[in-house]
Amino acid sequence: MSVLVIDAGNTRLKWARVTDGRVGKSRALAHGGASAATQVLRLFGSRPAPEWALVSSVAGPRVHRAVEAAARTAGVSLRFVKTPKRGAGITVGYLEPWRLGVDRYVGMVAAHHLFPRLPVLVVGVGTALTLDLVSSGGRHFGGAIVPSPTLMVESLLKETWGIRRRAQGGRNRGRGPFGRSTRDAILEGSRYAAAALIDRTVCEGMAFTRRRALVVLTGGGAAAVRPLLTAPCVTVPDLVLRGLAVLAQSAARAP
Repeated sequence: MSVLVIDAGNTRLKWARVTDGRVGKSRALAHGGASAATQVLRLFGSRPAPEWALVSSVAGPRVHRAVEAAARTAGVSLRFVKTPKRGAGITVGYLEPWRLGVDRYVGMVAAHHLFPRLPVLVVGVGTALTLDLVSSGGRHFGGAIVPSPTLMVESLLKETWGIRRRAQGGRNRGRGPFGRSTRDAILEGSRYAAAALIDRTVCEGMAFTRRRALVVLTGGGAAAVRPLLTAPCVTVPDLVLRGLAVLAQSAARAP
């Protein structure tokens, strides 16, 4: 079985081919409507052609239409994942499961299957910073969403005249969270804020999981946060693509 899996995020498209359950090399680009569709169309048209494609998307209708057009042109069947109450070993903890971002659900599927005997805290560091706690049995207890370090920095530079003016230049690596310039203080402060939230969430989560959860990091900003964590952690850059591979296998086994 050959399936194309696509992760359409807020700013980027990522994709990979899954062959007999193995996830191949992933590719990515910033999505810009027509250009993204052109790139995906090339992959749809590669040989051997994928049997079908599975998409996790939080990118909005414009990107949806671009991907749909590429699949239609290539003659490849396309399916979009929706967040269920239960699926692929995960029981979603949201009172209204459809309100949980599908990328978060797919990331939990991947983390649970990669580390099946451990509770996990799945952390996506992208445009937003998302955290989801999952028991070793696949029960999702809920999560948190805050601005990512990048978005924290952008917000301060956009909304505060004094900080923005003082942050122009002056980059000078400080000592941990103690910046020695305004720019350094913003950059390091945002990283430490994210790391502190993750570590605190692991501690709070022990009331639910009875064991310290393994932090599973993904997203473009993961590398900036990981060195500051005290909790045990791993980084899985293609976590959503791996979750899509699990869902594709489940779909293939379904009668």
